[in-house]
Amino acid sequence: MEKEIFNFFTGLVEKISGISYGAGKEYLVKSRLNELALTLGYKDIKELYSVVKTRLTPQLLTQIVDALTTNETYFFRDQHPFEALKNHIFPELFKLKEKEKKISIWSAACSTGQEPYSIAMLLVEYFSNYLKTYRISILATDISPTAIKKAKEGVYNQIEVNRGLPVTFLVKYFKQQGANWKIDDKIKRMVRFEIMNLLEAGKKIREKFDLIFCRYVLIYFSNETKKKVLSDIWRLLNPGGYLFLGSTEIPAITFPDMERKILGKTICYRKKL
Repeated sequence: MEKEIFNFFTGLVEKISGISYGAGKEYLVKSRLNELALTLGYKDIKELYSVVKTRLTPQLLTQIVDALTTNETYFFRDQHPFEALKNHIFPELFKLKEKEKKISIWSAACSTGQEPYSIAMLLVEYFSNYLKTYRISILATDISPTAIKKAKEGVYNQIEVNRGLPVTFLVKYFKQQGANWKIDDKIKRMVRFEIMNLLEAGKKIREKFDLIFCRYVLIYFSNETKKKVLSDIWRLLNPGGYLFLGSTEIPAITFPDMERKILGKTICYRKKL
């Protein structure tokens, strides 16, 4: 892949989404953009490049960003964070929010929806008594319109439900549709999906949250962008609330009211009361 083309597309995507593709990612960028070029009826990435340079439309820009920002996800990813939610965090939050009877959750960079649906299933499975009296709000956002569309549909193929989802949950919370599985409407109604760029979240989101999952996305940002996004996210977390990053991620910036917590086999960050 020519360096000029690589630099052009990765620069464009970083400007829009914050995601930074350094050296060594040429194959990934080439394969994804070649696939997009063929889908759009162009011969290859070079022809797509020529078109973008001369007549870049908002729709085409969205498709390019979409192609280069869709990341992997699966149900109950890493498992340990969900054990921490079940055994420590949700019992603590239900006690903390006893007067308000409201808990707000944000799954940032939710991709195709497996993460927020996992949180919703966990709540229904283990905390159904609380759901009768508490209002639980789950916001799930992603920059990719394609990912959000799939998340809203809540339909997954056999490979997707085989990754991380316990068989008992598949039987209880999904219905088979031909070769695919559709998530139960009760679970689907618990999650509100929105297209959102994390770089704009600080300005666009007006509510505050008691639990934020922002896993495996900051690793794609430059250090400066990581700090900006993390600062925005931390401002949106309520005192007593918890932030989860990816299992191998270390915060690019810390705050005076940030408390590192080790719960079982997972590390998370609590905002001091």
